[in-house]
Amino acid sequence: MSKPVVLIAEILSPATIDALGPDFDVRQVDGTDRPALFAALADANAILVRSATQVDAEAIAAAPKLQVIARAGVGLDNVDIKAATTAGVMVVNAPTSNIISAAELTVGHILSLARHIPAAHNALAQGQWKRSAYTGTELYEKTVGIIGLGRIGALITARLQAFGTNVIAYDPYITSARAQQLGVQPVSLDELLEQSDFVTIHMPKTPETTGMISTEQLAKMKKTAYVVNVARGGLIDEDALHDALVAGEIAGAGLDVFVSEPPKDSPLLALPNVVVTPHLGASTDEAQEKAGVSVAKSVRLALAGELVPDAVNVAGGVIDPYVRPGIPLLEKLGQVFSGLAHSSPLTSVDVEVRGELADYDVSVLKLAALKGVFTNVVSETVSYVNAPLLAEQRGIGVRLITDAVSEEYRNVITLRGALADGTQVSVSGTLTGTKQTEKIVEINGYDVEVPIAKNLIVMQYTDRPGIVAVYGREFGEAGINIAGMQIARHTAGGEALSVLTVDSPVPAEILDAVRVAIAADVMIEIDITE
Repeated sequence: MSKPVVLIAEILSPATIDALGPDFDVRQVDGTDRPALFAALADANAILVRSATQVDAEAIAAAPKLQVIARAGVGLDNVDIKAATTAGVMVVNAPTSNIISAAELTVGHILSLARHIPAAHNALAQGQWKRSAYTGTELYEKTVGIIGLGRIGALITARLQAFGTNVIAYDPYITSARAQQLGVQPVSLDELLEQSDFVTIHMPKTPETTGMISTEQLAKMKKTAYVVNVARGGLIDEDALHDALVAGEIAGAGLDVFVSEPPKDSPLLALPNVVVTPHLGASTDEAQEKAGVSVAKSVRLALAGELVPDAVNVAGGVIDPYVRPGIPLLEKLGQVFSGLAHSSPLTSVDVEVRGELADYDVSVLKLAALKGVFTNVVSETVSYVNAPLLAEQRGIGVRLITDAVSEEYRNVITLRGALADGTQVSVSGTLTGTKQTEKIVEINGYDVEVPIAKNLIVMQYTDRPGIVAVYGREFGEAGINIAGMQIARHTAGGEALSVLTVDSPVPAEILDAVRVAIAADVMIEIDITE
């Protein structure tokens, strides 16, 4: 019997090959040579890549036997996850392989800025002895603000506290108990910017976080403050940062990531108060070896038909075919849930499965729900293995509840949670029809039936005549096309809830204008990441 073919498309550590073991036919190919790659993919059951090989829809179509794509690292920009999912191909990565390396690089940037190390080195290398020109500042007793207190943020906190710094953090999804456990003072984003001597950002890149540090935010910082970004390019508006640095509104910046990489002709590269590195967050021998070994283990699990904890699109293992369609539904419901729960830290989540599904093992649905909840909340890639850990780290209690009785639908799944401010949030969904259409059927106690779309708007307001015309006009004048709409209410003249599906993300200023126009109590945009 022939062995499964595992294709190594880039240079990986010897430990990666060792971790695969003797049960596979391991073949090598240059993943950047497209004809050679396509020829090799014809027999491949699995492919291991780093960042240079583009595993796009065309490559996936050339691999009829492909079962798993393994990215030896964190980022998945070079893998077409949607095409892989459509083809039934699992995508795995190594979500924790580089967290220590990224945390240490962040500290390195902070130290380089504080002590002008790169500039001093360059001057001395050119024969210039300029001690007075490079007088720096100590980290001791300075305030460091961390935006995003996930695993990398927590590692940075521990390292910086050894310098005697005061660490404050902004993370809307961290409870005060978790912050206290880390020895961090939770603050608002404005407070963090105003108080910090050093600001470092560790958020996921989503429509909401792109450009979250721009002209307005930079203006709130001290003129002596520094900002660091080793997370994702685009979290800091590069044009606004350049203007602030030139104007002396902040003292300097450390950047490892950029909107366009490599950053050709970026004016930031010419500024003397900017320290730059070429996306080195995961570029350590240790991180690369961890990544290779991690994905090799995932490949072994996937090809053996077992549950793969680090799968980012589909769960592997023995999952009943009746349960499996619920996985993508739960991941999307989790994203809707976290959008609804944005106002206060989450303290508990119940995943309630009602109907015929209750007779099956639905534990994977709880993992899928948590994966969705954290997908657009934390900077690291979320998987089935780290989602429960992320909940535990944040002090969020999680329960799976099953009940064979479902009164209105054959099956219905509800995510119900409590927030730190005492409010409750919920969203329910189901699969309907022969096409198994994913639908939202309840939000915060209001009955709706809306197909899940990429861009959703949820509004809650006092029910009165003319409201639909008002927000329809506001969105229309702004060029926002409403693809679908449903309104729910408990009583006439009371509170009403509208759910809109729109064709594109809606800018914050338009949402604010609509909120004011209809005096909405709730106005939330939720963008689903597939």
